[in-house]
Amino acid sequence: MSLVTAANAAYLVAALLFIMSLAGLSKHETARRGLSFGIAGMALALLATVALVIDHQPATIGIVLMVVAVLIGATLGLLRARRVQMTEMPELIALLHSFVGLAAVLVGWNGYLEPELHGELTGSLLDIHHAEVFIGVFIGAITFTGSIVAYLKLSGKMKSAPLVLPGKNLINLAILVAFIALTTAFVISPALWMLALVTVLALALGWHLVASIGGGDMPVVVSMLNSYSGWAAAATGFLLGNDLLIVTGALVGSSGAYLSYIMCKAMNRSFFSVILGGFGIEAASGEGKDHGEHSEIDVAGAAEMLAGASKVIIAPGYGMAVAQAQYPVADLTRTLRERGVDVRFAVHPVAGRLPGHMNVLLAEAKVPYDIVFELDEINDDFSDTDVVLVIGANDTVNPDAAEDPGSPIAGMPVLHVWEAADVIVFKRSMAAGYAGVQNPLFFRDNTQMLFGDAKDRVDDILGALKEQPVGAGR
Repeated sequence: MSLVTAANAAYLVAALLFIMSLAGLSKHETARRGLSFGIAGMALALLATVALVIDHQPATIGIVLMVVAVLIGATLGLLRARRVQMTEMPELIALLHSFVGLAAVLVGWNGYLEPELHGELTGSLLDIHHAEVFIGVFIGAITFTGSIVAYLKLSGKMKSAPLVLPGKNLINLAILVAFIALTTAFVISPALWMLALVTVLALALGWHLVASIGGGDMPVVVSMLNSYSGWAAAATGFLLGNDLLIVTGALVGSSGAYLSYIMCKAMNRSFFSVILGGFGIEAASGEGKDHGEHSEIDVAGAAEMLAGASKVIIAPGYGMAVAQAQYPVADLTRTLRERGVDVRFAVHPVAGRLPGHMNVLLAEAKVPYDIVFELDEINDDFSDTDVVLVIGANDTVNPDAAEDPGSPIAGMPVLHVWEAADVIVFKRSMAAGYAGVQNPLFFRDNTQMLFGDAKDRVDDILGALKEQPVGAGR
């Protein structure tokens, strides 16, 4: 068996491992196994690629540079993975997407400047090659700058409110029309200035598309950029003639697009409007509307209320992640269950800033999978619940989404926590949420605000619960 045949066989096995990885990651119980499949597939693909390059270009400086690059990348990746907090995962993923986009741009430029590396290309094959170069650079450049903006917004280094330029939709449309025209011209008569121009236009479009999307829609942006990075990888695969890149890119691109669609449905958003930056209107803060006065509760009161409850639902949000409160929340859950309280978790599809973010945090704290429920599984149960703990959530529990047609988040499916007998909201202040919308839940008669760091407050409640008799008030 030749090395090329063995490498192609390794690519096929790696592709199957990637498919098995996606299947495994779809469930909590099999996620670890799915991750192992993905790691094995990537390691196999990398080894096969290195072997192919060594076989084609033995004893060249290119081999040394490639190995050095792999070692540097692996070292940086391991160091970053060891240090990153779960709260920083969304921005880290966005940053990693930018690397995929940049790689696609560089490979596309290389494909134009050194076409001889891709074999003897003439006639229609050369035209196809030019189209692959142009499209790959365009998708990659959009992914690169779009991911950079997403990283800046998610990390708080850039304002989360949407950028609203005059005629912003016309700007996007004009760039797309220019791309189509330039692609046609480039295939007919390629020129360096065309490739440079489309690169600049795509970089600007990627920046503008994501900058025009508000903070409330950022979970969709993360999954959308995941899709873009997949298509960029697939375009690179066509350019390099690498079947594994094509398969892997298509898997990532299609799964990311489907996830974006699911997230849009969960937020009552138009899929095409969001990915085209259509929700570029800054949400009103709600400060001009009189919601009345809010009520506060102290730690002792919260502990007494929980001790007297039979059914408790915990609705976590990004604030829980920021405070690293998932561990004391898990301890509180165990304590309440030992006291005979029925405790469950209600996780909104876009809680946090990354799809599945809350699920991972809870799993990390060893909260049992069987008490964690999605919105559509638990939303009808709030009316039969004694106490709801809203820990760091805001927009996902805003009743205006269901009751105020004029709200910027109107129609977005939310957790109906206000239907419970009592609601305790853990929050640092009365500030609006990430979408910039004030939450009238905080001012309702059955809502009590518990201010301070979520981790500290939960720890305090755990201490106070020890002084409460079991079954008090039930």
